[in-house]
Amino acid sequence: MLHLLFFFLETGPCAVTRLECSDMIMKYGYTHLSAGELLRDERKNPDSQYGELIEKYIKEGKIVPVEITISLLKREMDQTMAANAQRNKFLIDGFPRNQDNLQGWNKTMDGKADVSFVLFFDCNNEICIERCLERGKSSGRSDDNRESLEKRIQTYLQSTKPIIDLYEEMGKVKKIDASKSVDEVFDEVVQIFDKEG
Repeated sequence: MLHLLFFFLETGPCAVTRLECSDMIMKYGYTHLSAGELLRDERKNPDSQYGELIEKYIKEGKIVPVEITISLLKREMDQTMAANAQRNKFLIDGFPRNQDNLQGWNKTMDGKADVSFVLFFDCNNEICIERCLERGKSSGRSDDNRESLEKRIQTYLQSTKPIIDLYEEMGKVKKIDASKSVDEVFDEVVQIFDKEG
């Protein structure tokens, strides 16, 4: 059985740095899988049949079709466990992002994975935008611009927030104020993980 943790950033962009993920992985034994990073890597792969489609969705701030995202996540999980069967704990970053994602995930992973909880990094939209614009000065990402980011916020409000609300109703959401400093955010993360054991 896979043990999973879904990891959400409000509006997706830049609510928290990768430092929290890296430290969390080392301390608690999770393998970090970023849905967005897997999609961006696939987009750059010249042999990918999905590259152009992924690029179009990302530039428009839209959610990539679930079949593509799940296939990439599942491939990474299978490869990780093939290398080491004990590595069956995954932190999935930025997924599921909408009802279609959730339904696709449930259909594909039913009985194969247990979602422990959802770690939700809550952050003011304008702070997220400013952080991403700053990141965009060196990231080279095509979606680190105000127009794409504002579209992503609308997508988040319409599609992703209802998924977080659904998990909250199930009592599976752990919320963190991601507008704080990196050290303060990480302290909150540690407290949650230590409590969850």
